[in-house]
Amino acid sequence: MNVLDAGNAFPKLTVAELQGGMLTLGTPRGDHDWQLVVVYRGLHCPICKKYLSTLDGLVADFNKAGVDVVAVSGDPKDKAREMAQEQDLSLTIGYDMSIAQMRELGLYVSDPRSPQETDQPFAEPGVFVVNGDGNIQILDISNAPFARPDLEGLLNGIKFVRDNDYPIRGTHAGA
Repeated sequence: MNVLDAGNAFPKLTVAELQGGMLTLGTPRGDHDWQLVVVYRGLHCPICKKYLSTLDGLVADFNKAGVDVVAVSGDPKDKAREMAQEQDLSLTIGYDMSIAQMRELGLYVSDPRSPQETDQPFAEPGVFVVNGDGNIQILDISNAPFARPDLEGLLNGIKFVRDNDYPIRGTHAGA
């Protein structure tokens, strides 16, 4: 598994965007200079539904802090659309992330437990905050749906980092 390190460049990965066109992860859109990339498991995950609904309600606050917000999964377009409609999401959603792209981000990939769960391997949750230099400021990768960062705490942390020129943590290279 490829492991991304804090402080290193975030790989520029392109996925299809539910709203149309293509979405480049790690490249902030609009007048935002940072980007929050939230990888969710897929439509089959009830925890993802709640998490994305919470995220959707915080998009304006992230944007006000200069952070573009995107969510992405390996789900095909129909499942991504169903997630957006079912949860009444307006945030930007990418879909059809490949297993190779999941691996490039260092994500854990799981097989479905049954055909009723879903019909293809999927990424476990990942959260990446990409700073204005295109580097990973903050990352959180989980191997299970139950461990994810609190979004309000993350928002407050990003504001603190930006307001105080707080350095990227976890970059010690020595033995």
